Amino acid sequence: MPEGDTVHQTATRLHQALAGRPLTRSDLRVPKYATTDLTGREILDVTPRGKHLLTRIEGGLTLHSHLRMDGSWRIFAPGERWTGGQTHQIRAILANETRTAVGYRLPVLELLRTADEHKAVGHLGPDLLGPDWDPDKALANLLDDPARELGEALLDQRNLAGIGNIYKSELCFMASVTPWTPVGDLPENLAPRLIAAAHRVLDANRDRPARTTTNRRDQRLYVYGRAPRPCLRCGTPVRTAQQGDGSRDRPTYWCPRCQSGPTP
Repeated sequence: MPEGDTVHQTATRLHQALAGRPLTRSDLRVPKYATTDLTGREILDVTPRGKHLLTRIEGGLTLHSHLRMDGSWRIFAPGERWTGGQTHQIRAILANETRTAVGYRLPVLELLRTADEHKAVGHLGPDLLGPDWDPDKALANLLDDPARELGEALLDQRNLAGIGNIYKSELCFMASVTPWTPVGDLPENLAPRLIAAAHRVLDANRDRPARTTTNRRDQRLYVYGRAPRPCLRCGTPVRTAQQGDGSRDRPTYWCPRCQSGPTP
């Protein structure tokens, strides 16, 4: 599932494959850009911003993409068979003489002026893996709505950018509180420790091929996806329930013994 670390790794691969070389092929399979031809323009860099990807192109253009739940960018060598999805799922093709980048199932794909990138990502809070990381600002954003459930506050990219559903469950477990705990009810000094843990765990996973939040080789995650298997700490069966406002409920995992606070 694409979260901040996955997007960071994707940006690195795209940058290594495309940056510094002119495009020999461009194909944006979105009706609005069906006739757009970027061939001959050089890719300047590929930058992650939270869960967003900004591919900057010669001439003051940026291709903005977002992976959401199951989008992906795949890199292929000349003559290599494309794998990653069906042909009809391809939304973008960017190629130079040595590599081809293929974007599958991209729910967001737009071409905008680089000077207007703020229209796509200006709403985001501090990026957990970005050079602008500001823990004090992230903490202030998180605490701004005391009545909001912690899990929902962590997922809100306007508070801090990069946390997805997996890290939401894992961070709440690491903090020993349920994701349904109102932010204002968190024990004293827990919120700043939680912010620090979020930065630490995403940074530790920024270059790992397989995401892990534990110190065990046989189990990479504490609770996410583990229901109804036993908790790695206490052995109590991990539970799962949906969390959200009804429009975008997401499966959430917790240990009823290790985590205190309200539950569904």
